[in-house]
Amino acid sequence: MSKTFSVMTYNVHSCIGTDRKLSPLRIAEVIDRCNPDIVALQELDAGLPRTQMIDQAHLIAMTLEMSFHFHSSIHLKEGGYGNAVLSRGDVSLIKAGAVPTDPLHPSLERRGAVWAEVMLRGHAIQVVATHFGLNRGERVKQARALTGHEWLEHPECTHPVVLCGDFNAMAGSHVYRLLTQHLHDVQRGVQGRLPRGTWPSQLPFMRIDHMFVSRDLKVREVWVPRTPLTRAASDHLPLVVTLELP
Repeated sequence: MSKTFSVMTYNVHSCIGTDRKLSPLRIAEVIDRCNPDIVALQELDAGLPRTQMIDQAHLIAMTLEMSFHFHSSIHLKEGGYGNAVLSRGDVSLIKAGAVPTDPLHPSLERRGAVWAEVMLRGHAIQVVATHFGLNRGERVKQARALTGHEWLEHPECTHPVVLCGDFNAMAGSHVYRLLTQHLHDVQRGVQGRLPRGTWPSQLPFMRIDHMFVSRDLKVREVWVPRTPLTRAASDHLPLVVTLELP
């Protein structure tokens, strides 16, 4: 039985591309071409007029015949906006909720995280997907919360663990250092390969989308697909990683 599996993290920008075209099916095509076993998506709309009331996580998951769990970080009268975990394996929701915001800046956008257990090839993999805020102090609070006893240090969050998403933080930042005290950065896991940026998709010089994994997982391949399709589908490029189970 194969011990490898692949994970993608992808900020899909409400499925509105750099060409301003709204197309959840184009995002599904990006995912299908990369063929990951697990997908973490950020910036998904569900039932909002600005994106034609489409439940984007549901449509993408049904198109790809994947199981999924969506968590709305922001609840609006008509619908929501948030993150999702999808997989061709069984996906069980463990927890979904808000991560801290700065009380001094109540107008900042609410942020959240979703923790799902994915069953692949007889193994249970804990996947935590999130999207951090734009304010530095807020991001530090969010990193401390996710690495605390309610999330990564929770007794049920047993290894192997994958934490991924859009952290709005560069490698070397305070947030990055907090997270890498607990998990390791997959883009540093392949000898001889330089880390690749993911934003903006047209000229990806910033590395703000990350995947951190527990140290029992070996990184076999890291890929940031930069094609005409991925440059158009979102303002972020996806990060795709092949991992090996212990």
